[in-house]
Amino acid sequence: MSSFQYETVLSALDDNGVRTISLNRPDRLNAMNRQLIDDVARAFDDANADRTTRAIVFTGAGRAFCAGDDRHEHVHPETETEARDLVNAIQRATQAIVFGGKPVVGAINGWAVGGGFEWAINCDFPIWAESAKGFFPEVSLNLFVTGAVTSLLPALVGLNRAREMLFLGNRYEAAELKEIGVAWRVTGNDRLMDEARSVATRLSELPPLSVRAMKRALNQSASSDLNRALHLETEATIAGFLDPETTERLKDF
Repeated sequence: MSSFQYETVLSALDDNGVRTISLNRPDRLNAMNRQLIDDVARAFDDANADRTTRAIVFTGAGRAFCAGDDRHEHVHPETETEARDLVNAIQRATQAIVFGGKPVVGAINGWAVGGGFEWAINCDFPIWAESAKGFFPEVSLNLFVTGAVTSLLPALVGLNRAREMLFLGNRYEAAELKEIGVAWRVTGNDRLMDEARSVATRLSELPPLSVRAMKRALNQSASSDLNRALHLETEATIAGFLDPETTERLKDF
């Protein structure tokens, strides 16, 4: 069995070829700092390159999946170079999740906020615990979403509902996310990991070649150009970081 070590992410492989990748900053509700962002990209790149890994479960340790940006460790980029480096790192994580060849089952527990909500949407089979909630605060903070959600979200929920979610930043419970198509399944909190591993085990038993091809074809066909979405999001997020109004809104958030 292969094992990988990261500072803020756990990665464990079971006997069925199912690798569980867990965000591991539970004391901060798995909020995103730069180390976590880089570790997620590395963990998925390593899993996708690992022949013994057949499917991936993506979850968060503790009481939340990912509570968005860690404001206590937030270092606001002061130059375009710094902003571009940070946003590119965020987008690299999505590329590893979405463009990787292994199917990803999300086990979404607690809060999924901002970038955490984006990672939940990046999963191929997002299963939400019944108490989980998600929302996008970015526009209210003078920032912009990443994670290709400007392409993926309209494909899931339709353009009008995507506008509502991204502009207005409403908070959604798991049952509503299931109704509108963001959550694939909703299950009891105590059943979440068992359900996710069961689905991942079924996926692990399928031929890797056809699974990889199906994931690629569906992601590219169901959405508009994901690479273009990532590019547009990157430029908009960089512009937001460099606007002085953003700093004031982040302080108030």
